[in-house]
Amino acid sequence: MITEELRMIDIQLKDTPLIPQECIDYTTSDSAGGSTIFIGTVRNKTKEKPVIRLEFEAYAPMAIAELRKIAEQAKAKWSAEKISIHHRTGVLQIGEIAVVIAVATPHRKAAFEACQYCIDTLKETVPIWKKEIFEDGEIWVAAHP
Repeated sequence: MITEELRMIDIQLKDTPLIPQECIDYTTSDSAGGSTIFIGTVRNKTKEKPVIRLEFEAYAPMAIAELRKIAEQAKAKWSAEKISIHHRTGVLQIGEIAVVIAVATPHRKAAFEACQYCIDTLKETVPIWKKEIFEDGEIWVAAHP
């Protein structure tokens, strides 16, 4: 049985293009006065070195569990009404969306803070690995800077 609490958190790890509107629609709440969305896209360079594409790999069961834990912590700390986190895996081209995080809270400041917490913590703790592909080679980016 899915509890009401679990229905307020949407976690997805997908190998297909992310659609930000899905996260926005999920987090829409009449009782939320503030909503924020973070959309992380593939940029065309890293430290002035041209990037051709990115490749993301994940240990799915652990990644989903960790993303849920992050959302639950943010929900508790900032009284979030709803949180949606979607992350891509596979090959992504320049401009494609790698991650979408949407948060709805009673007040705007909490929405910004909760959203930032989610992306910052995701980058530090979730077992999703990124490989940057350049014209002259490739490199796995450290999961925990």
